[in-house]
Amino acid sequence: MKFFRRFRRRTLFGRNSFSKSNASSGFFGSPSSRPRRSRRGTNFVTARDGMREEQFTRRAIMIGGFQALLFSSLAARLFYLSVIDSSRYSTLADVNRVGLKLLIPPRGRIFDRYGEKLAINRLNYRVMLVREQAGDVAATLDALSLLIEVTDSDRQRVLHEIENKRSFVPVMVRENLNWEEVSRVELNVPDLPGLTIDVGQLRHFPHTFAVGHILGYVGAVSESDQAALGGDDPLLELPDFRIGKNGVERYYDPQLRGTAGASRIEVNSVGRAVRELSRIEAVPGHDLQLNIDIGLQEYGNLLVGDQSASVVLMDVKSGGILTMISAPAFDPNVFSSGVSPQVWNELISNPKHPLTNKSTSGLYAPGSTFKIVTAMAGLENGAITESTEMACPGHYDLGDSRFHCWRRGGHGIVNLQRALKESCDVFFYETARRVGIDKLGETARKFGFGKAVGIDMPSERGGLVPTRNWKQANYGIQWMQGDSVTAGIGQSFLQVTPLQLAVMMARLVNGGKAVTPRLKRQLIPNQAKNGGASPNHIGKEMVGQYDALKSTKISEADKAGGQFADLGFDPNHVQAVMRGLIAATNEPNGTAYAARITDAGMEMGGKTGSAQVRRISKYERERGIRPQESIPWEQRDNALFVAFAPIDAPRYACSVVVEHGIHGSWAAPIARDLLRQAMLRDKLLAGLGHEQPTPNNDGDDANPKPVTPPVAAPAPAFSPPISAPNGNDAVE
Repeated sequence: MKFFRRFRRRTLFGRNSFSKSNASSGFFGSPSSRPRRSRRGTNFVTARDGMREEQFTRRAIMIGGFQALLFSSLAARLFYLSVIDSSRYSTLADVNRVGLKLLIPPRGRIFDRYGEKLAINRLNYRVMLVREQAGDVAATLDALSLLIEVTDSDRQRVLHEIENKRSFVPVMVRENLNWEEVSRVELNVPDLPGLTIDVGQLRHFPHTFAVGHILGYVGAVSESDQAALGGDDPLLELPDFRIGKNGVERYYDPQLRGTAGASRIEVNSVGRAVRELSRIEAVPGHDLQLNIDIGLQEYGNLLVGDQSASVVLMDVKSGGILTMISAPAFDPNVFSSGVSPQVWNELISNPKHPLTNKSTSGLYAPGSTFKIVTAMAGLENGAITESTEMACPGHYDLGDSRFHCWRRGGHGIVNLQRALKESCDVFFYETARRVGIDKLGETARKFGFGKAVGIDMPSERGGLVPTRNWKQANYGIQWMQGDSVTAGIGQSFLQVTPLQLAVMMARLVNGGKAVTPRLKRQLIPNQAKNGGASPNHIGKEMVGQYDALKSTKISEADKAGGQFADLGFDPNHVQAVMRGLIAATNEPNGTAYAARITDAGMEMGGKTGSAQVRRISKYERERGIRPQESIPWEQRDNALFVAFAPIDAPRYACSVVVEHGIHGSWAAPIARDLLRQAMLRDKLLAGLGHEQPTPNNDGDDANPKPVTPPVAAPAPAFSPPISAPNGNDAVE
C-alpha cells in the first residue's frame, strides 16, 4: 500500500516533485501557507487547479488572437471594397439604375450615275400599344379596327407578344400606315387608351421593279445571318434592324449599315424609363453611287416587255454597268416590311423565275455568240487565218456523225469574215476541231468564261468551260472530237451567263484588256451630325477623302477605271474578228442586218445566236423540223445577241438573252435600241454642257437634284421573220 502511493505521486507530479527545494518554495508554496489539511489530499488538489489556470490562460490567448485576425481581415476587406474597388461597384450599381438603348442608324442611300435616288429611307408610321395603359387589350383592338384595318394575324401576334413582354413595353400593332390612317388614329387617341403613333424608318425603292435584281432588298436578321456575319455588331440583335439580303444591298451592307448610337436612360426598380441621361446620335451608313443609268434601265425594261430575258450594257473602258435587266423582276418594296404568303407563292411558282437574277445567275448555252471565241482561238493558235476558206455544203461529217449547219443548203465557200457575218456553223466546226478543246478552253477563260468575272454582287455563277478531266470525272468517258466540234458553235457542255457574254464583247473591242464589270461608282462616307464626333471614328483623313469624292467628275472616274491587264491577243486578230461582227450587222445577208443602227456615227457590230434547249432527232430532221412556235414555250430555242457601238471607237458592249425567244434576230433589236439610246443620251448631255453629277451628302433625301437626260424615241419597230427564207432551219 505504501508502495502504490509513492508510484502515484511520481506519475502525477514527476520524480522530483517533492524535492526539498520544491517543498519549501516550489509549486505548492511555503509550508506556512499550506492549508491545514491532509498532506496527501492538499498537494493533489492544488496541483490540479494550477494546471487548469495555465490551460485557461493559453486558450484565452489563442481566442483573442483569432478574434484580432478576424477583425483585421474584415477591416481590410471593407477598406478594399469601399476605397480601392469603389469604382467597379459604383458602375455595377449604375447598371441597375441606368439602361442603355441602342439607336438604329439611318441606312446609307443609293444613287444612280446621275444622282437619281434608287434606295432611300422613308418614314414608317406605326401604331404601338402599351398593355398597362390599355386596360382591356381586346376591346382596344376592336376599337382600333373601326379606324384602320387590323387583321386576325395582327391581333394574334399582338396578344402573343404582350404575354411575353413586360406590361409597360410597347408592342407594334400595325406599321407602314399612310397619312390618312395616321390622321384617323391621332384624332381618336383620347378614346384609344394605350395606343400611340410611333415613327420609324422603312427602306424604300422609288423605281420598284426596275431595280429589284440590282439592289436586292432588306430584311430582318435571321439566325443564319448572325452566324454568317459573326455577331460582333450589337445592331444585329435589335428586332427592328434590317440588313441587306440580296443584290447590292447585301454586297455593300457593312458600308450601308452605319454605326449605332446610344441613349442612356434612368430606370426604376421594375425597368420603367424615368428620364434620358445622355445620348450619342447614330451615324448614318455611307451613301453609294452606282454606274447604273436608271433612265436606260427603265427604257430597257420597256423594250423587253413581258419576256423572260436578260440585258446587260457596260462601258468597255471602265467596266461600269449601265444597265442590268433580269425580266421578269420583283418589287423590292414588298420585302421591306415582310412579304405576304400569297405574294411569295406567286413569285416562286412563276415559271419565268422572277426571283432569279438571270444576268449573273442564269446559265445558258452561248450558241453562235461563242463563235467569237472560236475565231480568236483559231487565229491565236494558227489553226486559221483571216483569209482561210472552207466549203459549207450545209453539214459537217466527222466519222460516222453528221453535224448540220443552220442553213440547210449551206453557205458555199466562206472565209472568216463571211463565216461571222452569216454565222456559218461548218466553218467553226472545223476550226474547233483544229484548235482542240484545250486551246479553245484556254481562250474562253481569257474572255471571262468558266469562272465568276468578279462583279460586286453576291451569288454570281461562273458557268462551265468543259475540259477532258471534267468529262471523265462527271460522265466516266473520255473527251471526243465531236465534243470539240459542237463546243465550237457554243453548244456541247458550255454554260455561260449573260454578264459573261457582255464581258467577252467588252474584252474584245477594248483592245484585248481584261476589263472587270463593276456596279459601284463611288462610296461616299457620311459624317456624324453630332458636332463632328463620330462613333465610327471617321477621322480627318476620311473627311478629306469624302470632300475629294464630292468634287470628282464622272468622266474622270471613267478614265481612272480603265487600267486593266492585257490579255495578250494579237491586235490584228482582234481587228479581223471585229470586221466580221461589223459585217454581220451592217452588210446585206448579215444575220443582224435588219436590226442595224442607221444613225451616222452610231453604227454597231454584233453577233446573233440561238441555242437549242432540246435535242432534234434524226427522225424529225428527215420529216421536217417542227416550227418553234408550234412547240411548248419551254422547249423553244434561246435567242442571244452580243453587240458593241460605235464601231469607230467602241464605248459600249451589250448582251441580250431572251429565254425561248427562238432566233437571235429577236434579241438584236433590243440591243440596237438600247445602244442607240445610250449614245443619244451622251450627245444630249454633251450638247447641254452637263457633267454627270455626284450626289451630295447633306442627309436630305430631297437632294441631290438629279440631272437626267431625256429619253429619245426608240427606233422603228422590227419584226424578224418567223421562219428563214428558202426553207432554212432557223434564223441566227
